[in-house]
Parts: sequence; structure tokens; C-alpha cells
Amino acid sequence: MIEAEGEPTRVGTGVETAGAARRSVRLEGEPVPPGRLAEHQRQVWLTPAQDRLFLEAASDRRRFFDRLVFAAEPGHAAHAGAYEKAQRERLRLLTDGPADPAWLSALEARMAQAGTLMADARARTLAALQEEIDSRGDRPFPQAKLDLTGDWERMAAQGADLAEIEARLARALAAARERDAAAGRSLTGPHRGDLAVIHAEKDRPAAECSTGEQKALILNLVLGQAARLSRAESAPNPILLLDEVAAHLDRRRRAALFDEIEALRLQAFLTGTDEHLFEDLKGRAQGVHVDASGLAILDTE
Repeated sequence: MIEAEGEPTRVGTGVETAGAARRSVRLEGEPVPPGRLAEHQRQVWLTPAQDRLFLEAASDRRRFFDRLVFAAEPGHAAHAGAYEKAQRERLRLLTDGPADPAWLSALEARMAQAGTLMADARARTLAALQEEIDSRGDRPFPQAKLDLTGDWERMAAQGADLAEIEARLARALAAARERDAAAGRSLTGPHRGDLAVIHAEKDRPAAECSTGEQKALILNLVLGQAARLSRAESAPNPILLLDEVAAHLDRRRRAALFDEIEALRLQAFLTGTDEHLFEDLKGRAQGVHVDASGLAILDTE
């Protein structure tokens, strides 16, 4: 149950059958697209699976960043879905045929339209997030300089007209047909860019930083995202989910993290396997111990 301005909404999510790849979402018992959840709650999370974000493939960083975009602009998910659907259909025509020019042009026009909106939303989010991070110099977390390496995102960031971006993207896709057919994959478009992160103080790519520095860089990015979303008007306040984050921080940074979460006045869930790491939250948060038999409220006085 989610309550906003005194109005409760029943929310359910899960898989229809064991092992199903896709989750189903229901609002008031009715199935809805997953994107509808953003109308009622927005999540910002950091888990151990993201520890290697800067070392993994560019596609992992794109997905990570697109979730940040989607949290502020739910329509981004629909644009990304439309782009990917048209991209798959175009590639199937190029590799399996028939490579009908008119059909390909229609799909490329669809990709160009959706891809332009994706690139524009990414550029807008990057600028807002960088501004937020730059304002956080008083926190004991490393500052990051962010960049999107995609041509289309950079055009949007430089203020290019969206119609110009769309037209150039459509022409680039048409020109790449033979090359994409030979490669068996699409080599042009906003699905090819990457999120580049630099440790500002050391002027070093995040991938070259220590494991602890990488974790702190991501944490500062996630906190910046939560902070900017918490100030957004006419939108649900974000829910912050941090799994096993405290274990990677020293006492000073843990204290700063807890103070910031409290100052943001967000609903936050912090998980960990070592109870003493959360001692500084006593009196400020509810502690719960989870074991095989259920949940037990901890002494938080």
C-alpha cells in the first residue's frame, strides 16, 4: 500500500510463474505497464551488483543511467521501448530480409524520433545530476565529473534543435544499412553511447580508481539523484534503497551518510549483515533483524 496526500493505492508486483523473466505490476488489482509505478513511487538504489559498474560493459552503465533518467522522466522508458522495438525489426529486415527500402525508412524514422527524445532526456538528466554533485563539495564523498560519450546525447547537450538531431540520426541509420547487415547488429544510435565518470580530485577515470573510491563515487551519484528528486514538485518522493553500503564506508562517511538521509527526509531502507554498522542510527531509525523464520524489531533506543 502506498499513500500520497492521504490517498492510499494498492500496489503489487511479482512474477506470474516461477522463473518468469518479467515481473508483473498491478495497481488496485489491475495489471499495468511497469512504468506506471513511477506515478506513485520512485526508487533510487545501490546494491553490491553495481560495485563493478565502472568495470563492466558500456551497456550496464547505459542501463544504470537510464534508470536515473526514468526516475525523473517516466516517459523515457516508453521512448526507449519504442526505439528498441523498431531497432529489432530493422535489424531483422537487414539480416533476414526482405530489406524493403520503404519499410526500413519507416522503422528508421521511428528510431530517429524515439532516439532523439532519449538522447535529449539523457542530456537533461546529466546536466541536472552534475549540478547536484557539484553542489555537494562539503560531503566526505569524492566528486565525479560526468559525461555521455554518445554523439546524439552530446548534440542535445550542446543545444542542437531536436528536429536537426532527428533528421541526422535518420540519415545516419539509412547510411549504415549495409554495414549493420554485415555486422549483424546496429552500430549507430543512442544505444551505443556510454556514461563516462571521472574522479574529479584525482582527474582519473573511475575504472582506474580503487574499489573503495569507485563505491564512494557511485554512492555520491546516487545520493545526488535522491536529493534532486526529493525537491521535484508534483512527483512522489523517492524511496532510497541501499544494500550493504555501510560495510564499505569508514565511520566518518557512515555518519555523513546517515545524517544526509535524515536531512533529506526520505523513506530509506538500509540493509547489511553486521548490526554494529548501524549503531549511529539508533534513536533515528527502526531496526529489523531478518532470519529464516521472519522479522524481529531490534532495540533502537
